[in-house]
Amino acid sequence: MEPDTVAPVEVAADAEVMASVEEGDTDQFIIADVTQDDAYLTVPLEEAATLPAWR
Repeated sequence: MEPDTVAPVEVAADAEVMASVEEGDTDQFIIADVTQDDAYLTVPLEEAATLPAWR
């Protein structure tokens, strides 16, 4: 059985990441590094992973 762990990644010390939900015709989950231009990802909220699924 494999352990339930996530491989470590390098993260910039000055990175600031935020997430939000934009409501509209299709609700969107948005995650962005606000310290970088154009560093964001959007997905339909219904397709976004739950927190337990991310672990």
